[in-house]
Amino acid sequence: METYSWYQQLIKPSWSPPSWLFGPVWTFLYVLIAISFGKVFWMAIKKQIPIIIALPFVLNLIFNFSFTPLQFGLKNNYLAAVDIVLVLATLIWAMVAIYPHSRWIAYIQIPYLLWVLFATVLQLTITYLNL
Repeated sequence: METYSWYQQLIKPSWSPPSWLFGPVWTFLYVLIAISFGKVFWMAIKKQIPIIIALPFVLNLIFNFSFTPLQFGLKNNYLAAVDIVLVLATLIWAMVAIYPHSRWIAYIQIPYLLWVLFATVLQLTITYLNL
């Protein structure tokens, strides 16, 4: 409850989505991520793609799963802002890396990319507004 009240007290832009929206959006995105990232890891294990192609996918998961502990555990907007930029960067890198090998995997990342772009702008704005 303390984390919830901390986040509620932050200054947020008027275009910030309601908190109830994040759960359904991330549930949908995690299904896409599980299918597509799983396929990338399977392809790397089966040597259908060079293992280095899986690197941005691994890094993306690490940065993605780090966001909540940084933002809500440590209550650190600065680290969360850096982290979300890294989520975005590794996602773009992953899409570019996999595209020549499996276009559908790159294309299925588009909803994730759009949400992360939005989340990046939102987090950077919240960080700025709460300096």
